Amino acid sequence: MLDKIYYMNRCLELARKAMGQTSPNPMVGAVVVAQGRIIGEGYHHRCGEPHAEVNAIASIAECDLPLLSQATLFVNLEPCSHYGKTPPCAELIVAKRIPHVVVGSLDPFPDVSGRGVKRLQEAGITVETGICEEVCEELNKRFFTFHREKRPYVFLKWAQSSDGFMGKRGERITFSTEATLTLVHEMRKCEDAILVGTNTAVEDNPVLTCRLEQGKNPIRMAIDRHLRIPLTHHLLDGSSPTVIFTEQVVPSALNVKYVTLDFSADVLQQIMRYCYEEKILSLIVEGGSCLLQRFLDAQLYDELRVEVAPIRLGSGVLAPACDFSDMDCKTVGNNKLFWRRRQ
Repeated sequence: MLDKIYYMNRCLELARKAMGQTSPNPMVGAVVVAQGRIIGEGYHHRCGEPHAEVNAIASIAECDLPLLSQATLFVNLEPCSHYGKTPPCAELIVAKRIPHVVVGSLDPFPDVSGRGVKRLQEAGITVETGICEEVCEELNKRFFTFHREKRPYVFLKWAQSSDGFMGKRGERITFSTEATLTLVHEMRKCEDAILVGTNTAVEDNPVLTCRLEQGKNPIRMAIDRHLRIPLTHHLLDGSSPTVIFTEQVVPSALNVKYVTLDFSADVLQQIMRYCYEEKILSLIVEGGSCLLQRFLDAQLYDELRVEVAPIRLGSGVLAPACDFSDMDCKTVGNNKLFWRRRQ
């Protein structure tokens, strides 16, 4: 008897290999099982390249190809049924006459949702769904949130002192350690974009790239209503794709795109709409305090991540109001990292 949970976990293990590389596509792994053993496996490497099912079937040794007629294909997300940048995987499965398919979660994308399963069933293929469904959806939480809520998956992240301050005006204070900075850069390489407010962009002159970790940089974003960011600052150096949200009409420059917003209306919703239209699946909001508080007040986030250093400032820029009592916590060196999902 097939151990469905074992093989689905193998799909997830394969899918995770492409963390941060597949957007706006989901992370997907696939495993082909016959006669009690894996005869093929693969995962989706990046957008525009073959899907997991294609790679899994292509990996099967020639001597094992006759086994496809009695095989089971495991995949953590419903096989696609539409033509996008690649042909539909459902048609490939039908063409290969694989008789049994086990799916972790259905695809929330309207062009696919339920249609991939229906196409397989119409071809006489036995389809099981919902195997490790919760874990499968968690892996692709960005993809599911994007399609269900028409916005990116939003992380609110900041560092603060133990007495609740994010810093002092005109003074650079470092809360993070070498170890926690590495975690910050690991996070950045996995997400599509990163946003800061005007004061953070002007006063801190952040780089907002993955300097400590190999991987793609997130799209840098800043709110700059009155174009206060100096042209000499890192965000405008053209080294990495950058979006500046402003009320001015400004020609875009090398790697810097100016997007005009209506600041008399809801700016956060306009940014969410822009991200959706540009297929940006995830967004880190890093500061400053006022911008983070606006996201918190609007309940416009999915996860909170807060680093607390054993430093007391006594005064300065207050961190956003946050109840740590209901948050998970781990200690890294002398610092504490708190996090929780929005209920």
